[in-house]
Amino acid sequence: MLYHLLYPLHTDISAFNLFRYITIRAGFAGATALILSFIFGPKLIRYLSRHKLFAGTKEENIPNQAQKSNVPTMGGILILSVSIISTLLWTNLKENFIWVALFSFLALGILGFSDDWRKIKKGKGMRSLHKIMWQIAIGICVGAYVFWLPKDPAFRTATSLLFVKNIFLYFSGFYIPFVVLVIVGTSNSTNLADGLDGLSIGLIVEVALAYAILAYAVGNVKISDYLNILYIPGSGELTVFLTAIVGAGLGFLWFNIHPAQIIMGDTGALALGGAIGTCAVFIKQEILLILAGGVFVIEVVSVILQVIYFKRTHGKRLFLMTPIHHHYSKTGIPEEKIVVRFWIMGILFLLVALATLKIR
Repeated sequence: MLYHLLYPLHTDISAFNLFRYITIRAGFAGATALILSFIFGPKLIRYLSRHKLFAGTKEENIPNQAQKSNVPTMGGILILSVSIISTLLWTNLKENFIWVALFSFLALGILGFSDDWRKIKKGKGMRSLHKIMWQIAIGICVGAYVFWLPKDPAFRTATSLLFVKNIFLYFSGFYIPFVVLVIVGTSNSTNLADGLDGLSIGLIVEVALAYAILAYAVGNVKISDYLNILYIPGSGELTVFLTAIVGAGLGFLWFNIHPAQIIMGDTGALALGGAIGTCAVFIKQEILLILAGGVFVIEVVSVILQVIYFKRTHGKRLFLMTPIHHHYSKTGIPEEKIVVRFWIMGILFLLVALATLKIR
């Protein structure tokens, strides 16, 4: 909104020409989201506490879970609201990419909110099948939009491969199922990592930052040509959306760091993962999520390996507990140390992911 109000003034006042640049607006979006988080975060915490909307104890054998039973949940409301407000203020609203990304973000947030609400009020969340069905429906909507995207029909069903240039993987009629897999996978993987104070949101901030850089590169004709990557007109505006998420995530982390004053719950975890997955689809960097979100992949793989090992050994466990961050908690490592070490691993994956742009 501010972009459409302020940029037209550049004809009279040259300083307003700054708002033409995505980097400037992305910076303002991140800062706006961060400031709004600081302002409204304490108010939300007091509101949720007053109405006793606490996380509750999911499983008694999870380390440190009992002490989190009186921590308010559904903090994702803060992340969603300030991210959406900041995006609407600073982005070019004429780009459809923004509206579809916001749709995915909000729809998954509502799904997560419904699940959190049922856990609080009924002691049990939504059935996994129902949750997956809604995620699939949202993924189909996003996939259908890209499949019939008129801007660049030649690459609408393609995705970029790692470490090679100008070679794409085309899914043709299977593209929509592929998009569904990406969005369902990203939204659920971020949810799995939401088990220690600050862990998931810190990693999400790192991945969102990586994809903000990628979106800017893919949406800039000169940079994309220099890096020899696919140029997608209009995708640069996703940088504003992603930096708004970065700002909102950092603002939320202020209150979520150990000992947490608030937990984002499924409201935030499902929405944030799905939003990043949606942006990855738009800029054709879906496979790169494996590297950029490497820690999330490790969390998911640890669960899969645990299940396989448990079944094949008739009850034995490969890890003390999964996802793997709980394994380290069980060994007695302090929660704060586990979280920071996982963040460091996330930064390493981020750097490797960005490096692939040049070494392809």
